[in-house]
Amino acid sequence: MVSSLEPRRRLVGFSAKMYFTAPRTEEYTQTLVDLLQGVPLETLQNIDIFILPDYITIPGTIKQLENSPVPVWTGAQDCHWEDQGAFTGEVSPATLKHIGARLVAVGHAERRRLFAEDDEMVAKKAAAVARNGMLPLVCIGEKTQGDVSIAVDECTQQIDVVVAAVQSDAEIALAYEPVWAIGAPQPASEDYILAVVEKLRNLPSIVGRKGITRIVYGGSAGPGLFKKLKDGLDGLFLGRFAHDPEQFVQTGKEVAEA
Repeated sequence: MVSSLEPRRRLVGFSAKMYFTAPRTEEYTQTLVDLLQGVPLETLQNIDIFILPDYITIPGTIKQLENSPVPVWTGAQDCHWEDQGAFTGEVSPATLKHIGARLVAVGHAERRRLFAEDDEMVAKKAAAVARNGMLPLVCIGEKTQGDVSIAVDECTQQIDVVVAAVQSDAEIALAYEPVWAIGAPQPASEDYILAVVEKLRNLPSIVGRKGITRIVYGGSAGPGLFKKLKDGLDGLFLGRFAHDPEQFVQTGKEVAEA
């Protein structure tokens, strides 16, 4: 487990959602490996990089990334909250761990909206990910635009349920994504983001944890943004900007160097 006294490493990655075909995932991963060959090792030594392909291509992606000069985690976009059982069509977190996944995203706004996932379900999934030795990347965010206090209230409810379910000494990553900013042409303002995250970091449920809690920003995040957020955030959870591997690597460098 990770001690809360250790410094928080920065974290940057993206989810391919269901945009990539299997050949495109393979091509993207190979291009990523090739691009990372040109990045000095010391540039990215203090940052964790991850990609979340679809379930089918996770094993192949893990194999391809063995050739990367810089460690890149492969993770999953979701999982079930049980390790095994009669859950047709679901994917076990224990299986993800077995094949080499390092991180699992849970609670994305699309999962909540399209598949009726609630806070309790997300918390059970986060606990299952941590129980299996992977990093849960828990998506949180408010639906209402423009009011910091409302954002904090909505996010606090989501966080408290997760923290209560996950063992205290396990590491958690929170992906703060204002729901209204996902897919928008412009992200939320930097002042707004920093104000919300500052209050979330000081929640009793977060301060009282033994494990590290990293907070990254999503919601139309892309190149150039992290320089404005570096004092309050630990990284970025990227969307469509990262579909271009060159943009992904550039953003990773910005997060590492900011």
